Amino acid sequence: MDLRNIAIIAHVDHGKTTLVDQLLKQSGTFREHQQVAERALDSNDLERERGITILAKCTSVVWNGTRINIVDTPGHADFGGEVERILGMVDGALVLVDAAEGVLPQTKFVVHKALMRGLKPIVVINKIDRQDARPDEVHEEVFDLFAALGATDEQLDFPMLYASGRNGWAVNELSEERKDLTPMFDLILKHVPAPHLDADAPFAMVASILDYDSYLGRVLTGRVEQGRAKVNMPVHVLREDGSIVESGRLTKLLSFRGLDRVPVDEADAGDIVAVAGLTEATIPDTLASPEVTTPLHAIPVDPPTLAMTFRINDGPLAGRAGKKVTSRQIRDRLYREAEGNVAIRVADSNETEAFEVSGRGELQLGVLIETMRREGFELTIGRPRVLTRKNPETGEREEPIEEVIIDVDEPYTGIVVEKMSLRKGELQDMRPSGGNKTRLTFLMPSRGLIGYHNEFLTDTRGTGIMNRSFEGYGPWKGAIEGRRSGSLISTENGKAVQYALFFLQERGALFVDPGDDVYVGMVIGEHSRENDIEVNPIKEKKLTNIRAAGKDDALILTPARRMSLEQAIAYINDDELVEVTPAAIRLRKRYLDSHERKRYERRIEDEATAK
Repeated sequence: MDLRNIAIIAHVDHGKTTLVDQLLKQSGTFREHQQVAERALDSNDLERERGITILAKCTSVVWNGTRINIVDTPGHADFGGEVERILGMVDGALVLVDAAEGVLPQTKFVVHKALMRGLKPIVVINKIDRQDARPDEVHEEVFDLFAALGATDEQLDFPMLYASGRNGWAVNELSEERKDLTPMFDLILKHVPAPHLDADAPFAMVASILDYDSYLGRVLTGRVEQGRAKVNMPVHVLREDGSIVESGRLTKLLSFRGLDRVPVDEADAGDIVAVAGLTEATIPDTLASPEVTTPLHAIPVDPPTLAMTFRINDGPLAGRAGKKVTSRQIRDRLYREAEGNVAIRVADSNETEAFEVSGRGELQLGVLIETMRREGFELTIGRPRVLTRKNPETGEREEPIEEVIIDVDEPYTGIVVEKMSLRKGELQDMRPSGGNKTRLTFLMPSRGLIGYHNEFLTDTRGTGIMNRSFEGYGPWKGAIEGRRSGSLISTENGKAVQYALFFLQERGALFVDPGDDVYVGMVIGEHSRENDIEVNPIKEKKLTNIRAAGKDDALILTPARRMSLEQAIAYINDDELVEVTPAAIRLRKRYLDSHERKRYERRIEDEATAK
């Protein structure tokens, strides 16, 4: 059977997974009345809740006797490591661009990676049925992007389709009848080359995706680069330096058929398959016949830009909600994550029972923490910090710089520009984007964006849209002003009391409600001034045996401000931690004892003076 391998790449929320749903339906992969969940490939709970793709996934359809392996990739910049690996498995790509939003940072990122691989993408202007669609302008934007990224003449001559993934149609020209996705299937068969690989050479493939199966153990997915894979054939695993990690057999060979992985006896060069039976192999190792001694080339992945410290939960409430609380359990889980996710790195920290976890951004690390929380782990997390480097030529300190594209209603343009400049953002471009909106393009340090998103939504009354993508490294921009407000810190252990909280709320916003557990050193609210103050949230009203002349006034409390995990991580200062358990997310001071906190503050002051 003829074969085509394609990836679907796009900026977040431009419709990749929804389009794959329609490709599966219209190719006859599903039975006529089969019930299939919307966004069928987003199988992970977090993916469904957030409406984003986190993990790359493979599927396949058959069209006119040709099998098309399709890889659905994440659209968010934080999961770029997944996209980079996947492009090594395919011979073509569908680049989806929203007909209204146009080219955004992640579009630029994924297209750049595809062009570097020598792929000749098919451009699909999606969501063409939107009222604010501007297909001609978006077409020009895409062409300009290809040209700016150094596309060859052949790549610049890209075929293009107009489509509505949700409604399941695509056309070559806007004037054509909008029926189904036949034009897309036909264009894939015509434009994407079949894999031309050596079928007679000894078997070899690069592991591109790693996951775990309760029955099969480690399952590695990749494309057979040469030869033929057969069940029970002997193989060995080569690292990038040529060293042999392990030897074993392919006990199971699985091919993708629709949403299922189906056992097969053999797979030819060019096919995307999953293999089981190896215990040490990981990404991006080469799995090969014993006679192969040189590993296949694997794509280098961009380095992490952000790090957090993961610690055990050593607070007074530790162990009440989670079952996995020891540093050994946390360590094993983190190192297992780093095996399957090449964009994450884990190292032991200088602190006792703590680990340094580096990744692409707050969202990626937030997803990891949320996943661990749901698995029953308890952790405390430190404030994110950017990873700097020394310029190899000048020796200057450099930090990660991001391109930030903001679409905002015109009345809020001024406040956004002001706040971004305070965080060392440099305005690159400002132009109207239709519908009384303005598109602002900034280059700014990654650390300037930590904790800004909530402030941005408040400043724009929830109407602003911010997209960001790693641009490169630039000179250190100097100090950036952080959170101005101090914290309300509990001096007691127990349960918060309404009477005490009523009188504390005039000091600032509270994070706890009556009946919530509190402990010494826990941050229970935000002080309205810059300094921290210690307060007693469990103080009760003194009762007397004298009957009051009048009835007590009702104590009315403003509802507590509840933070999501990402909001809490972005909110904390350097001397604070986020306590994460399956049941709760709390803020606390790094040192719970007030005397230890004062010693820590003095040490920081002394270090600052010495500099």
